[in-house]
Amino acid sequence: MALTGGRIRLDHGHDGRVAYLTLDHGKYNIVTMETRQAMADRFAEVDADESVQVVVVRGEGEHFTSGGDIPGFMEMEPVDFTDLGQNITAPSRSPKPVITAVDGYCFGVGFELALSTDIRIATERSEFALPEMRLGMIPGSGGTQRLARLIGLSRAKYHVMTATRITARQAGDWGLVSAVLPDRAALDAEVERVVKTMLGYSPLALRTAKEVLDKGIDAPLYSGIELERKAYAMLRSSHDFAEGVAAFGEKRAPKFQGR
Repeated sequence: MALTGGRIRLDHGHDGRVAYLTLDHGKYNIVTMETRQAMADRFAEVDADESVQVVVVRGEGEHFTSGGDIPGFMEMEPVDFTDLGQNITAPSRSPKPVITAVDGYCFGVGFELALSTDIRIATERSEFALPEMRLGMIPGSGGTQRLARLIGLSRAKYHVMTATRITARQAGDWGLVSAVLPDRAALDAEVERVVKTMLGYSPLALRTAKEVLDKGIDAPLYSGIELERKAYAMLRSSHDFAEGVAAFGEKRAPKFQGR
């Protein structure tokens, strides 16, 4: 059964092991203030559902999203902006792998949403942008910081300060997206391939890898390596590691349980 709220549809697939969150708000999938909160609410549901192992974020129709509801900003009090980025960046706090499927426009807060996920896959016609400068504003939901860490400070400054769009080819060359596909059908097929690959792995190992990568990237190298070492030692005592080793020796597919 599909659940809706704030123009976000929640569906499940692969026997409930995959949650699909779909932006569904007209031709351009405008992200309203309600949609922002709904994203956090949907992720709270998904994170609490132990059967869900992988999350996919996507857009209904022609475009992922053209960005936020611009007039809606003027209805907010200044104090409300202090927590603005917390809801749309819920994917970054999810312990589960989150994949974004981008087709068409991926602008503004929609780009910031994609940046807060783990893996981004796009079509050739996709475009990415943080156009807030055109409104006398800057990105406010992690866009400046995450973009700089992904494509480098110089490129991020150029694209934030000039509001220039990033093409799919550039995004692929810079590692902003993991793959660029010719069309929507190929995009969906590639997303499903990645999903199936992850479903074959230990959920515990996937969650641990995400945590180590996210926390280690901002730490000094020595601290990151120490974090990795301790996480490795923790997994050494897990059921899934023992099962993986046994399956390897017996030349069979492992049956991971996420513990």
